[in-house]
Amino acid sequence: MIVGFGGINPAGRISFHHAYRRLVVDALSEAEKTRTYQSLACLMNLTGDPNDATVRGYIDTHTLIRKIESYDTERVLWQRSAKLTAVNSQPLEFVLAKRQLPDCIPPDWEVTVLNDREVKVRANDPLNVLFPDFRRAKVSSAGQVPTGFDPAALYQSRNHPRGLQLTVYGASDALRSMGIGLDVLKNRVAPDQFAVYSGSAMGQLDADGYGGLMQNSLLGKRPTSKNTALGLPEMVGDFVNAYVLGSVGDSAGIIGACATFLYSMKRGLDEIRMGHKRVIMVGNAEAPVVAEVIEGYRTMGALAEDEELQALDPGATEPDHRRACRPFSSNCGFTVAEGCVFAVLMDDELAMELGAEILGSVGGVYVNADGFKKSIPAPGVGNYLTVAKAMGVAKNMLGLDGLRHRTHMQAHGTGTPQNRVTESHILNELAKTFGVENWPVAAIKAYVGHSMAPAGGDQLAAVLGIWKYGWLPGITTIDHIAEDVHHSHLTLPMKHLELDRSQMDGAFVNSKGFGGNNATGFFLTPAKTEEMMQRRWGKDAMLAYRRKNEAVHAAAVQYDDAVDRGEIKPIYRFGEGVLEGVDLDISESAIRVPGYAEPVNLDIPNPHPDMFGD
Repeated sequence: MIVGFGGINPAGRISFHHAYRRLVVDALSEAEKTRTYQSLACLMNLTGDPNDATVRGYIDTHTLIRKIESYDTERVLWQRSAKLTAVNSQPLEFVLAKRQLPDCIPPDWEVTVLNDREVKVRANDPLNVLFPDFRRAKVSSAGQVPTGFDPAALYQSRNHPRGLQLTVYGASDALRSMGIGLDVLKNRVAPDQFAVYSGSAMGQLDADGYGGLMQNSLLGKRPTSKNTALGLPEMVGDFVNAYVLGSVGDSAGIIGACATFLYSMKRGLDEIRMGHKRVIMVGNAEAPVVAEVIEGYRTMGALAEDEELQALDPGATEPDHRRACRPFSSNCGFTVAEGCVFAVLMDDELAMELGAEILGSVGGVYVNADGFKKSIPAPGVGNYLTVAKAMGVAKNMLGLDGLRHRTHMQAHGTGTPQNRVTESHILNELAKTFGVENWPVAAIKAYVGHSMAPAGGDQLAAVLGIWKYGWLPGITTIDHIAEDVHHSHLTLPMKHLELDRSQMDGAFVNSKGFGGNNATGFFLTPAKTEEMMQRRWGKDAMLAYRRKNEAVHAAAVQYDDAVDRGEIKPIYRFGEGVLEGVDLDISESAIRVPGYAEPVNLDIPNPHPDMFGD
């Protein structure tokens, strides 16, 4: 069961479908539009009336994909190497502060002390130097969280890398969206039956993470003690365990490039199905809107460069940053984005017992590699397998009619020329194979960009919103389908497409990643999930569940309203409840951990009884 969902992306706060509503705001009722803009105004720390047209216009232009705001794309620092040679072949002379003298003075230098602070250097050989220089970035579009939202200001961030700041916010949002307090969970669930499967695909690469570790010594600075530790990709999950949940349960930083979210989701599903875990947080955070990261992807030829983007619109005098990502149309590359998405998973028995909110359920997640490859970023056959297996399980759960008429696909849809051909062929061929005639396909990277690890979470957030409101976000950044796109059995809407909510049983999320990391997830609607629960537990049990859910739902709504009033800060319990070995109650059969009602059971069955004993 998916019982909690939250985070932050370029469309806004993810819990309670706020970010989803920003995608389809033009199709919503006035009441829902007002709710959406009020939420964003609070998130962006705006003081104006969110019902005012000017304020709404500001919100529109400062959310989703837009021109990069976190650094000056017109003046990106770029050290230029040079060789200084003296005039007329004479030695080069210059004055230098004593403290700036190198530890290892070059052998051709003659150093003369001028005073307490300065020396004169006479260099007999040419001198290699780096001049601070600035270049105009060739890529100036990105998916950024709404302007004015500053996660560092919401808690004691202590120079945390931005990806970890987003983690604290996003994990807190997902956890609180349940409407069930953490203390309630710890009273019902043993410590080792919690788990967090989380990470980032690239690690934390800004100046407070690996960026500082790798660059500071070259910039005349010192790396800090935090650069190495906080840059680790699995640190996203570590922060959730240490500062949000206080969990001593299972933990894993599972990385699968752009399929990372679904990799984590698969691990969570497997652990719950095997009965090993009862409450799991899966999710990811990424903050790659960094000049060096974007330049790296640009040199690969993967990004939508300004010059190429402008060329897509004949007569344009500047690139259309808002339309930088154009899936399944004439396009030129993907658009980097930042964000954080977390889901809370729970087994159905516990969900029934607690009256948890049912946002949907996980039908299956499938992962396959590509086999032999021409190059690491080149696509292969693995995604055919993952999509086919996900469709196969959907057919067996929903029947052929359900698969063919009551599902939709959230495509990876990066906006690259290669993706539009390869992914459309996969989806179209498999739709044809399973008899799907007009499969609705969404590609929300057109709105929020490509956030790497959390990208599948962005897609799943859109799925949950579609089930609630019925609008499939159209690929509104395009005005035609490219000639080389395969779509005989697909519907690729360029406007928002209204679906019949009563005719929705499930949806698919597809992810493709560098290195051959392919994953496809199949998810079931809340209605279908509750139908399955009733078959398993009976009508009386479902009636009791719904009674319990009333209080849980009310608590969840109360949290949502409080956030939009600016009254709620992220959970960040630094140094609180720290335990040591002497705090544990240890026996041969169990370990009791303070704060949990249930113990850790040490009576672990022998997994190989046929290989031990008499």
